[in-house]
Amino acid sequence: MSTAFGIDIGGSGMKAAPVDTSTGELLDERLRIPTPQPGAPPQIADVISELVASFEWTGPVGCTFPAPIVGNTVKWVAHLDDSWAGVDIAETMTDRIGAPVTIINDADAAGIAEMTHGAGVGRKGTVCFTVFGTGIGSSVFVDGYLVPNTEFGHLHLAGHDEEVEMFAAARIRKRDDLDWPAWAGRVKQYLEHLETIISPSLFILGGGVSKNFDVWGPLLAMDTEVAVAEMRNNAGIVGAAMASVGASVARHRAI
Repeated sequence: MSTAFGIDIGGSGMKAAPVDTSTGELLDERLRIPTPQPGAPPQIADVISELVASFEWTGPVGCTFPAPIVGNTVKWVAHLDDSWAGVDIAETMTDRIGAPVTIINDADAAGIAEMTHGAGVGRKGTVCFTVFGTGIGSSVFVDGYLVPNTEFGHLHLAGHDEEVEMFAAARIRKRDDLDWPAWAGRVKQYLEHLETIISPSLFILGGGVSKNFDVWGPLLAMDTEVAVAEMRNNAGIVGAAMASVGASVARHRAI
């Protein structure tokens, strides 16, 4: 068993647990703390420290972040405070908790977990993992290799001025009081747009809303195969833990 610690930072909640990276199983009940608002670096760092201390963890930590990450630096951010732009987040968090912290984009981490231990195991061709939550995250794998920082949730659909995550994220379903068929129709529009861009062989759909996949999943009726994330909303924690023990982001291979 290879044990590591993963933290998944989301727009509404921050979740953590120790993980058996050889199987993808959580080794303890995950702890969730609401994401502080507006989510400036000192606020997020305080919660990271609290999560690590809650499990009495003393080793390296893997941590997701809901933004494109290049060389440990946040390029831009949509769902946390704008002051994150340009911050070396790995250095910031390492200094705060006194242990090495590895940073990875949130959807990339969840995708790596699903490709290694979940619905994407053994799948060749182009696989697109999409997570529906506060926004919409994405990760793309070609024959098992990750293409990092795709951020497809910020695409625009024809006829819509706003980004697609402001049209089809799980948060928008609640905000607009949409029933499952209405929201699934929006998700289908988005996925059909991705079909025209990357021609995937498989969509894997995750996020908290995945627990209701048996309700809305059958409504999609896609040409491309669609599967639900097997780790549901824990995939980000697992992927973060994997990153902390050296799972390569740019060259990760699951097949």
